[in-house]
Amino acid sequence: MTKKVRVRFAPSPTGPLHIGGVRTALFNYLFAKKNQGDFILRIEDTDQNRYVEGAEQYIIDALNWCNIPYDEGPGKDGGFGPYRQSERKTIYKKYADILIETGKAYYAFDTSEKLEQHRKDHEEKGKTFIYNWHNRLKLDNSLTLQPDEVAKRIAAGEEYVIRFLTPADEKLVLNDIIRGTITIDTNVLDDKVLYKSDGMPTYHLANIVDDHLMEITHVIRGEEWLPSLALHKQLYDAFGWEAPQFAHLPLIMKPVGKGKLSKRDGEKLGFPVFPLNWNESIGYKESGYFPEAVVNFLALLGWNPGTEQELFSLAELTQLFSLERVNKSGARFDPDKTKWYNQHYLQEKNNQDLVPAFTTILQEKGILNTTTIKIEKVICLIKERATFVSDFWNLSDYFFVAPTSFDEKAVKKQWKEDTPALMQEVITLLEPLTDFSSASTETIVKEWITSSELSFGKVMPPLRLLIVGDMKGPHIFDILELIGKDETIARLKSGISILQ
Repeated sequence: MTKKVRVRFAPSPTGPLHIGGVRTALFNYLFAKKNQGDFILRIEDTDQNRYVEGAEQYIIDALNWCNIPYDEGPGKDGGFGPYRQSERKTIYKKYADILIETGKAYYAFDTSEKLEQHRKDHEEKGKTFIYNWHNRLKLDNSLTLQPDEVAKRIAAGEEYVIRFLTPADEKLVLNDIIRGTITIDTNVLDDKVLYKSDGMPTYHLANIVDDHLMEITHVIRGEEWLPSLALHKQLYDAFGWEAPQFAHLPLIMKPVGKGKLSKRDGEKLGFPVFPLNWNESIGYKESGYFPEAVVNFLALLGWNPGTEQELFSLAELTQLFSLERVNKSGARFDPDKTKWYNQHYLQEKNNQDLVPAFTTILQEKGILNTTTIKIEKVICLIKERATFVSDFWNLSDYFFVAPTSFDEKAVKKQWKEDTPALMQEVITLLEPLTDFSSASTETIVKEWITSSELSFGKVMPPLRLLIVGDMKGPHIFDILELIGKDETIARLKSGISILQ
């Protein structure tokens, strides 16, 4: 019987979740959903010294905002909890002991001072100190001590660690779904620490034990964990357990292409690297990005659908995603492309759905007495020029506030000697109108221009200048309809008087 697919995202709560971590979570989520499996969140908080208050909740909030919530994890028990490693402490000692009993691991009593001496000694000789097959029998550990001596030292409360006994002269053949077959010589590996006498496992032991007990079938994680693959596979073999399948995702590279994307890159080039705000750092959410846009651009950082298509819903991504189409090489992060995605999703949004966010901006600007219908109509007229909802105000301020100053270049170009008289005639035309719809005013003004044998260039640009204060904006008669007859005439009169 085929095992149910179970994947896990296992961040450490040592700070905010980086956008690279969000992509790892996303790829796990997509793989699980594609295969009708479970997506598990496990908090790897064995390193209590680096624990940061609020980081765990931040991780949960970020996943929820991206619409990739976990099926099992803190607060959602699926029968494999607890899901915080700090709450699983008692589990690991048993497994460390199994490795000792089967001769796959050993106690080491070397003090950090002693190990530092060895490192310095090696450096002076131009070598690198590695605790493994070639020197472990000369060091202070249970491989060189009698069992009763080991027991006595442990009973006396002496500090120790449990190290994995890496076999010498073996060739490990490892398989990675993304990278294919990897061969490693065990002689270059060190005997990693698995457990400390303070009762805390290291990442390596806790990770393997938890993945086994939680029945994880696929470990999908960042490329930075590739060097740990040899040890992890050996640990599975040492316990006699079936190993999950591994897939190591490529790094997300800096916009310049070289080196891993960091918080500093975001600060320097002015783009977010976190999904949500964290202390001084602004997140994608607060910068005005839609979660759909973030998920879409992240999915294509390292994964290739095999077509030219760039826009995908979460449902489409789930259907198409496969680890076989994930690239080996790093994916360059392009801040402009992320904006392009956001602009697309903004255009796709229903205007009605954008009203609340724009209303908040208007209220902050002191615009309190406008209707929802007007706001929706304004959005309809200016949306295509916007990338973020925060762009709306600069694109539409003139709908809500009459201009008090006028663009100098435009005035120079459009305001001629006969312009005030022509604008006065436009006022005379508009004052008696009862139908002030865009189509009606456009017909009347254009018929007058034609019958008076005027050029459109003499009337239309100055008209826009007086109404908007600049030469920007959508169709001028749409603007007139929205601000209404009284406001239109008031702006024309005021503008003539200012510019005269």
